[in-house]
Amino acid sequence: MSEEPVLRPVARSTTRTDLVADSIRAAILSGRIKPGETLVERRLAEQLGVSKTPVREALIGLAATGLVVISPNRGVSVRVLGAADLRKAQELRLLLEPWAVAGSTRSARAQTVRDAREALEEAGELLSGDDPTSLSLANRRFHRALYSGCDNELVTAQLDNLQDLTAVGTVTVLWRHWPTWREEFAEHQDILAAVESGDAPLAERLTRAHIKRSVTHLARDPGRKC
Repeated sequence: MSEEPVLRPVARSTTRTDLVADSIRAAILSGRIKPGETLVERRLAEQLGVSKTPVREALIGLAATGLVVISPNRGVSVRVLGAADLRKAQELRLLLEPWAVAGSTRSARAQTVRDAREALEEAGELLSGDDPTSLSLANRRFHRALYSGCDNELVTAQLDNLQDLTAVGTVTVLWRHWPTWREEFAEHQDILAAVESGDAPLAERLTRAHIKRSVTHLARDPGRKC
């Protein structure tokens, strides 16, 4: 006779805390909330039309991803990324993302290519550099489309958090010193072509080389351009 489980599984649902976190994250990534800006629970709760509890829980969750910082003296603020911070995030991407893109390529889902192509086309329309934040977010969607089909939700979740940091740091750090968005766009085209052709080893190599170039830039003194 089998024993009854102590706890029964519950269905996953989007909670108010999740919605609040998504709203705050979107405001940070879009630049509506700036790096270094203090996040006041009461003010955020008023703007979002919720109590302070889901705001507090959302900020704790965002702190765990590295997007905001909780300080005993300053309270909660949006993280200010330096070159070393962004380099560390990119180094972790370098370990995970090429493998994930190869896995997505082997899965050969048509939706993966469609989503990546749509994001790439949007990025192509933003190459003037007049709106670097929108371009960075389009690049984020491109990368997510390619790695999220790897069938490993743990890797996908980790890469989502790293992409949040990358999207902010690319605008505030990388492109400020090394305006590489056109070079990155060309590399994205090559990666997508490899994915479309089903060549997982090539997609993996190109993705690794793509991320490694950013790591190389960020390892230099930002005052040097070559």
